[in-house]
Amino acid sequence: MRAVVLYESMFGNTRDVATAISQGLGVEVDVEVVEVSQAPSSVDSNVDLLVVGGPTHAFGMSRDSTRTSATEKTDEELVSLGAGLREWLAAAWMPPSTAVAAFDTRVAKPRVPGSAAAAAHRRLRRLGARPVAPAESFYVEDMTGPLIVGELDRARRWGEQLAAEITPAPA
Repeated sequence: MRAVVLYESMFGNTRDVATAISQGLGVEVDVEVVEVSQAPSSVDSNVDLLVVGGPTHAFGMSRDSTRTSATEKTDEELVSLGAGLREWLAAAWMPPSTAVAAFDTRVAKPRVPGSAAAAAHRRLRRLGARPVAPAESFYVEDMTGPLIVGELDRARRWGEQLAAEITPAPA
């Protein structure tokens, strides 16, 4: 079994969550973690699960204007430069019924609407993919982070759950 975790990350939090998810998946399946700018526009037919994730910006997936705004929030270089998850999904091709899951990172404030994961989940379904889990959010304390304590452990467990969804049960 093979999984790909594709992510977009501004400040490193989403990258860290993607890595943790891959660790959970890696218990059962071979997994590759790919930053969105390094990802091919098509998903190989030998990929059993595609997991995509990105930060929530302005109530959804990032766009040029929100990525530009992110550069103004830090003196550090952003992890993902150029096109993001929104653009990748707009150009992506995958075999019909590819198993998929989507996640995001977002600020842990009550009643903040919108989710990059929910938007990605909808786009994946429109591409003909087969979601194996609801969209999942992982929380940061503030826009630039850090992740809330325990979120990386929760991401690893979610990866394990995703692996269980795609691996055959023992006979």
